[in-house]
Amino acid sequence: MGLIVIHAISLPPNRFGGPGVTQLFTNTLDPQEHPYYAGIHQLRVSAHFFIRRTGEVIQFVDPQMRAWHAGASSWRGRERCNDFSIGIELEGCDTLPFEAVQYELLADLLADLCERFPIEGITGHSDVAPGRKTDPGPYFAWGRLRRCLEALGCPQIAALIEPKGAPEELEASLMTWPFPVSGRPD
Repeated sequence: MGLIVIHAISLPPNRFGGPGVTQLFTNTLDPQEHPYYAGIHQLRVSAHFFIRRTGEVIQFVDPQMRAWHAGASSWRGRERCNDFSIGIELEGCDTLPFEAVQYELLADLLADLCERFPIEGITGHSDVAPGRKTDPGPYFAWGRLRRCLEALGCPQIAALIEPKGAPEELEASLMTWPFPVSGRPD
């Protein structure tokens, strides 16, 4: 193990709270349930954890086992990130900010995982699969996650986050309506 990859997902796209993500990660997605599902129901993907916008945390795969979350990917010159990473999916999309509870629970989960496993880095799906993936997306606030970890007394884990993070003033502007689409609080 060495890496934690942060993702974002919503099924159908840009809709929250339904069973689509759980069905996708358990290979039970019904292609008749939504037109979008017809094109993805055959995918065999998984993640270790899923954090809903409501704060519910669901574990799909034991973190000691491989999950199929990163696809074609590379980190620090090492290919096939699924072989050495833990995938955490957040219920979200590229057009809306994440919920405060998601950052808090993600920080708690990261603290637990970093205590149990030799984690060397925390990054986004877009960072291990650039040009192919955009998640966790422009509204994921890396600086906010870093501050949540520091508030937990885990500055060493906050230091493992590879995207720098936007200045706090830019990050704050991305959390208010109307949401600017061009900025990215990396």
